[in-house]
This record gives sequence, C-alpha cells and structure tokens, in this order.
Amino acid sequence: MAEATFRIWRGEKGSGGFRDYRTEVGPGMVVLDAIHEIQATQANDLAVRWNCKAGKCGSCSAEINGSPRLMCMTRLSTLPLDKPVTLEPMRTFPPVKDLVTDVSFNYRAKKKIKPFQPRKPDRPDGTWTIAQQDVERVQEFHKCIECFLCQDVCHVLREHHLYEQFIGPRLFVYTAALEMHPLDTADRVPELRGPDGIGFCNITKCCTKVCPEEIHITDNAIIPLKERVVDRFYDPVKRLFRVFSGSARR
Repeated sequence: MAEATFRIWRGEKGSGGFRDYRTEVGPGMVVLDAIHEIQATQANDLAVRWNCKAGKCGSCSAEINGSPRLMCMTRLSTLPLDKPVTLEPMRTFPPVKDLVTDVSFNYRAKKKIKPFQPRKPDRPDGTWTIAQQDVERVQEFHKCIECFLCQDVCHVLREHHLYEQFIGPRLFVYTAALEMHPLDTADRVPELRGPDGIGFCNITKCCTKVCPEEIHITDNAIIPLKERVVDRFYDPVKRLFRVFSGSARR
C-alpha cells in the first residue's frame, strides 16, 4: 500500500475551496474507493453522489484533474499519484455541496420533448413490421446512463450558460432515439430549430470524447438531426417546392 493526496473541493452553493486529504491506495482501486475511504476516516460530512459503482448509473460524475469522468470507472493506476489528484464537481451545473451538483435542468428539458407517438399497427394481430437495420440504428442511443458528462463538457452550456435556448447533447441523443425510431410519428424538427437550439452546436465532438458508453453523439445523433433541420428549413429547392405547393412552413 502507498499513500496519495486527494485535493477535493469542499463547500456549499459555490462558496468554498480545496482541501487536501492523504489516504492509502492499493492495486485495483478507483477514485470512488479513495473517496469512500476519506469519508470513513477523515471527512464524514463529505457529500458525493454514487449508486452502482459499476459505471451504469451515471451518479458519480465529477471532474478529475480537470476532466469530466466517472469516479467509479477511473482507476488510480491511470493517474499520476506523485501529484495531488484534484476532484471537483461538474462545473456546468449549480453546486449543491462538495462534489454534488444540481442536474435537474436535464430533467426539466427532457419533459418538454414530444414523447413517443407510435403509428398504427400494420399487421392483423396488432403488431408492426420493422426493418432490422432501423431497430439497430437507435439501439446505441439507449445505452446512455445519464451521467451528464456530455452536458458538462459542452461549451454552449459550460461557458455560455444558454440553458433556456439549448438542451445539450444528452437531450439530442434522447431526441434522436425518438426521431429515428421506425414507429414514431411525432415531428420534433421545429423544436430542434427553435427552443432546443441545435444550431448552437458547432460539432466539436467534445461530448463524444467524454461519453463512458462510447456513444457516437456527434456523428450519429447531432449531425443527422441538424441535417433534418437544414432539409426542412434551409434547402432552397425544397423551400421553393413548399411555396408553390402551398405547404410552406415557417
């Protein structure tokens, strides 16, 4: 066993600072193990959100040495322990206490997205005929564990705080799962262009890089949704067709 220093943000509602804690670390340990050890022996009041400790609940998101990551999936062996390991809450969301942030924005934004609206069954027994490739296309999006690391690293939310004008990459993945579902009939393209603010995304792929489930957020969700908006509202040929056919949309 060896000792390592963990520089942890302590405070409430944005007011506070970093405190150093030294604790023993060993082979196979992850950052969350060290946090639990510090909680048990030195800081019983240290606030941290976690649940499964298996990288599937998305609860223990934090910034480790400046990078948004899951504490339960970050092995200490991958970090330079000769220097303090810095731990702080996700910067994009309002701080609550210590490493815990208020991520309720994501759930409020999710409620505004039109829900799944299936088409009528096309088979006598009340079921549907679906192509396998259409099913596989949306499976990737359902891997999301709602850790909100993609939201945390997105500069539109992190730096510009456009919470009322931009739903963020996590919610674009959710929208894509609905829009690309072979049975869904709802039209969410006007909302994508308007209140969802997909035009603010400049596809830097920072959200894709931090996704622990390796979802291709930018290439498979955001860009196809952007293409739908462009086809609907900005394609000159289609706009002329809608004008002359009397079906123009704003």
